[in-house]
Amino acid sequence: MANKTVVLSGTISGARLVASREIRDQLRDWRILSPILVMTLFFPLLMNFTAEQAMGFVGRYGASIVGDRLIPFLLMVVGFFPISISLVIALESFAGERERLSLEPLLATPLTDGQLYLGKMLASVLLPLLAAFSGIFVYLGGLYLRLGWIPPGQLLLQVLLLTFAQAVVMVSGAVVISSQATSVRAANLLASFVIMPVSQLIIAESLIMFWGRYDVLWLILLALFLISIVLGRMGLHLFHRETLLGREIDVLNLQWTFRHFKREFIRGSANVIDWYRDLFRYSLRSLRSPVIITLIVFIAAYVLGDLTAARFRIPSEAFQFDRLNETLESEFAQLGWMSSKGWTWILSTNIRALGLATLFGIFSFGIMGEILLMLPIAIIGYFAGNLGLAGQNAAHFLIALVLPHAILEIPAAILIGGAILQLGMTIMSPPKGSTLGESWITALAEWARISVGLVLPLMVGAAILETYVTPRIALMMLSG
Repeated sequence: MANKTVVLSGTISGARLVASREIRDQLRDWRILSPILVMTLFFPLLMNFTAEQAMGFVGRYGASIVGDRLIPFLLMVVGFFPISISLVIALESFAGERERLSLEPLLATPLTDGQLYLGKMLASVLLPLLAAFSGIFVYLGGLYLRLGWIPPGQLLLQVLLLTFAQAVVMVSGAVVISSQATSVRAANLLASFVIMPVSQLIIAESLIMFWGRYDVLWLILLALFLISIVLGRMGLHLFHRETLLGREIDVLNLQWTFRHFKREFIRGSANVIDWYRDLFRYSLRSLRSPVIITLIVFIAAYVLGDLTAARFRIPSEAFQFDRLNETLESEFAQLGWMSSKGWTWILSTNIRALGLATLFGIFSFGIMGEILLMLPIAIIGYFAGNLGLAGQNAAHFLIALVLPHAILEIPAAILIGGAILQLGMTIMSPPKGSTLGESWITALAEWARISVGLVLPLMVGAAILETYVTPRIALMMLSG
């Protein structure tokens, strides 16, 4: 325990040393200080003017609630713009010093990789965050003097914590990019992977604020802090000074990428039987932990949907099933069920959904992929919960309408969810002795093996069952 305390104290002191050097350089650079001062002083005053004009405009039309929701949103915007500068500082932290040839002396010091990395992160976030908090209080001071508006304590705390969390997430992602890029230009191009998600998050937060559901912001805060921890761990794992000094230029070698992907996909199998034997012996075994996590997520989604039914209840009249048999026959016929058109449409829809989940999962460490896959399960739970509240036998309907094809569809979703999660975890923590690109291509090949070898056949079978078997079972069980 004492040794761990000493190591932690040494890491903090070393990181503080690096950060103090960086901050001194920033305070001497007018290109950094000028936008920070503008964002701290001028921008809050502009938002004060905007809020005053908006309140006066909506007040004339009796829509004061719009102004009340606009002011907290502008408060969040005032805090966000100064921390956007931290993204620029962080992107330049390693890549810029490498171009200026000032990185080698720093890496030659006895400081550890962790001290260098954490020091760069701290230096990137500290000054813009101080400017953001100052801008928020300048904005609040102007609002109090002009409109007499004082924010509720909980809202102010949420905005301050959101500003801090967004700054840490942006800096963590940007420092990872800067440590892996070979030039500032490359780092700026890759910055879109940070800017786009954060900008979408700001839009989502604005909608939540206009909706007045400030309690949801606590969930966003929790997610941001978890993401910052993941990005920080990822950066510490990937950062090695020898690799940073030895990397000359980023080269996209498509031929090598294809060969590596093909080798990992086939894995030396001589025929299809050998390939499937290796798939069950190696790929499924390596996927065990992500599959268990996905299964737990699906169970939680069903329970959450069932519990949500009590809060957002569908009127019981909607579940008074008169002449249900005729209604089901009409719906099945309209959707093309019990025909060849039906199963191909279902299969193509499911494949597109899994592809979208994979795409979102790649850019979110597997998290968004899991969320997209759990949504149908949550909807089923919500529907079952409402059936129970309406006095219907929920299990009876689920067995008739869901279970026949779900026995194949749900295992396929769990498998692809595990593969997506494994793909995301590989980006966070690639195996030692392997570069980020190599480990990611290997994980992508494993995802393709699971998708082609297991998920696709299960989805084909589920689509056929949903087209030809589920409607008949539903008509037979629900005809009474």
